[in-house]
Amino acid sequence: MPRKPYALLAAAALLPLGAATQAAAATAPPPAQPAACTYTPAVPADNFKGIPVFDPVKAARPYRATLRTNQGAITFRALTDKAPCTTYSFKFLAQHAYFNHTHCHRLTTKGIFVLQCGDPTGTGSGGPGYSFPDENLAGATYPAGTVAMANAGPNTNGSQFFFVWKDTKLPPAYTPFGKVTGGLKVLQKIAAGGEDDQNGPGDGFPTLSVNIKRVHLTAG
Repeated sequence: MPRKPYALLAAAALLPLGAATQAAAATAPPPAQPAACTYTPAVPADNFKGIPVFDPVKAARPYRATLRTNQGAITFRALTDKAPCTTYSFKFLAQHAYFNHTHCHRLTTKGIFVLQCGDPTGTGSGGPGYSFPDENLAGATYPAGTVAMANAGPNTNGSQFFFVWKDTKLPPAYTPFGKVTGGLKVLQKIAAGGEDDQNGPGDGFPTLSVNIKRVHLTAG
């Protein structure tokens, strides 16, 4: 069977500008209640690196992640205090070189303004072999510089995430887990390059290819 894509408002993003966010807000389910951090085996398991075991002490340690891309470096501060399950997973995958030599496969320039990455298959359907619960959704907003999880529905987080390059209205359904501290201009340069509309107007593969060479983690 075809894989269910990790869709960031896949249907709503195809609506005319303005209608997308209104329809999403009207139809989105209420935010899921916080759940214990458990990483559950799931398919697909692309470039499988194992399944992390949550350690709350290690998860609380703040860190910054720098994505070295062919378009420039993008750095974000991980919100370990607000989304420990998500940031622990990202760190686990980064430490196992999961994101190395992958590319960001989706750019949206109408209605929502994001660059989506984290799929080793580059198809929008890839995942790490496990899923975990949503976090940090109460009152969640998505201003420029937000780093959040893409998903295929409630509590289906895996490896795919997105950068918000311009203030975006989304329902609180995508776990915010980072804040860009460097490289917002890199994201805006990528966005200015446009996309190919393969998913619909303003939604497609970025014209400026975005290849993640490696992810570097630093404490603090």
